[in-house]
Amino acid sequence: MKVDLFDYDLPEELIAQVPLKNRTDSRLLVLNKKTGEINHSIFKDIKEHLRPGDCLVLNDTKVLPARLFGVKKDTGAKIEVLLLKQLEDDRWETLVKPAKRIKVGSEIEFGEGVLTAVCTDTSDHGGRTLQFKYEGIFLEVLNQLGEMPLPPYIHEQLEDRDRYQTVYARELGSAAAPTAGLHFTEELLDEIRNLGVHIAFITLHVGLGTFRPVSVEEVTEHDMHSEFYMISEETARLLNEVRGEGGRIIAVGTTSTRTLETIASANDGGFQESSGWTNIFIYPGYEFKAIDGLITNFHLPKSTLVMLVSALAGRENILHAYETAVKERYRFFSFGDAMLII
Repeated sequence: MKVDLFDYDLPEELIAQVPLKNRTDSRLLVLNKKTGEINHSIFKDIKEHLRPGDCLVLNDTKVLPARLFGVKKDTGAKIEVLLLKQLEDDRWETLVKPAKRIKVGSEIEFGEGVLTAVCTDTSDHGGRTLQFKYEGIFLEVLNQLGEMPLPPYIHEQLEDRDRYQTVYARELGSAAAPTAGLHFTEELLDEIRNLGVHIAFITLHVGLGTFRPVSVEEVTEHDMHSEFYMISEETARLLNEVRGEGGRIIAVGTTSTRTLETIASANDGGFQESSGWTNIFIYPGYEFKAIDGLITNFHLPKSTLVMLVSALAGRENILHAYETAVKERYRFFSFGDAMLII
């Protein structure tokens, strides 16, 4: 299966650079995963597509202000660092630009020495392991010096950093937001609960794989990076009850999808309290064990996320939906519009 099969043409002007003023004003493309039928709506009206007994599963991860700007200690060269995954003893897996300036032993200073780092290891595509030194509490230092790690296709400055967090974000640890959830407000979630729809939370900390393009020609040759997930006993019990009573499990975002499918695959289609690391790669041919529907944004051409939604609704249906979204001038990617696959 060639990666090029998941390509599509996207005019650059359709890449949303800033979020809408009101989260729920995003447009919503509704795709029937069986027939390919398409309907157009507004996100605030997603309630019309939900039924009592359904369950929405949301990823409550919270984005770290993980982008740091510093200087190389010996030369003063400007260095940008993106924190990706915490290792032990204040060591972090990071992406560094320009990576060629940072070799093992290189030192970087941030905030005039409030925070320093030494490179202890290197890897491909700008990956660097950094050992940080500071006084006090690391997260407080990060809040003082760090910026939100917006994706590389967003060129505008984000005025309100909370707009790159979901309203229900609580578990700090992501290098990027689970963007399908950005469309929800507390008011909309309450309206959905009042319909008799359950709301459940899982956690998956979005990491390195989000920033790595697919660089192989064959889909099966792509290596997914591992990301940490957690599901509570309460959520697992609720999901088993919903499944047992005939309700639909609808994942909010591809991160929720990958977490649920990881857990269900390990538990004969059921759910159990657990935590760990997942590198599950979902592409056409995969048989879904956990979810019945998906709320998601529009994804980059030839990305693993286009492959995931193609596995759920069929490649032809997805590419037709994307072509329709381009024709109808939908807004794409992190701050863009949404799709409901059901």
